[in-house]
Amino acid sequence: MSSADPALARADGEVDQGAVNDGPMTVRRRAAVLGSPVSHSLSPALHRAGYAASGLTGWTYEAIECDADALPGLVAGRGPEWAGFSVTMPGKAAAAAVADLASARVQTLGVANTLVRRDGEWLAENTDVDGIIGSLRAAGARAPEVALILGGGGTAASVVAALAELGTTTLVIAGRRPYSTASSVELGRQLGIQTNGILWDDEEIGAFADTADLVVSTVPAGVADPLADRLSGVPVLFDVVYHPWPTPLAAAGGPDRVTVTGLDMLLHQALRQFELMTGLPAPAEAMRRGLREASGTDLPLPVC
Repeated sequence: MSSADPALARADGEVDQGAVNDGPMTVRRRAAVLGSPVSHSLSPALHRAGYAASGLTGWTYEAIECDADALPGLVAGRGPEWAGFSVTMPGKAAAAAVADLASARVQTLGVANTLVRRDGEWLAENTDVDGIIGSLRAAGARAPEVALILGGGGTAASVVAALAELGTTTLVIAGRRPYSTASSVELGRQLGIQTNGILWDDEEIGAFADTADLVVSTVPAGVADPLADRLSGVPVLFDVVYHPWPTPLAAAGGPDRVTVTGLDMLLHQALRQFELMTGLPAPAEAMRRGLREASGTDLPLPVC
């Protein structure tokens, strides 16, 4: 979150133990992840591990099946014991719309993955951007000057916002759907990045990859497999797919390439969510262990 973010900066300025609910750590507080389908979500494991490590014995975190149409009513009907919600698909646009206040990121992107209650109001933030930035930094990747994004949909928009905050100057987006790709290209330009869209063409993608510092694949598993060898020389790969792993994109890279996964992004966005909802520093190592155990992964998932 930027200090220039008026909505959440105000809330953060008030955060202390009293902001948790003006009482002891054992006070009952609730949070949940909203989505459809949501039973597969790893967010409960992440946040519960954080509560346990931080001594928040009265806090609970659950998964609630909720689509975009149901989200406004569900949020409005929750009492003051509810500290916040993580929001996954398909409710991110609805979460942005239902909030009383929105961060600069949410105002720009039109989607939120986090709702936080402060003084009876709902504040919306997009910590997916934090997840991308935090993952790259924890993995030791340098801030990219030139980047290539595969796919132009909703995840790509969060990547564009993250790259703008990292100072990327040149961006190419290769998308399969012209409309969504055009929206992501326009977003990049709006955020001050020299951005161009190209067709999903192996030769054209490969030609730009020769100059890229970073390639981010936001497409579903299998879609980018034919590009694996052609993109193997890009020094940093961020592949949002984490199952099955390694993807062909990841397996094709050399030993010196920095590789970041969707699980890294999930971890780092949850660290920021935890801080916003509880007002406490996120216990990163404990949450990392919780995610590794719940997902059964042996990926390193570094944290700073």
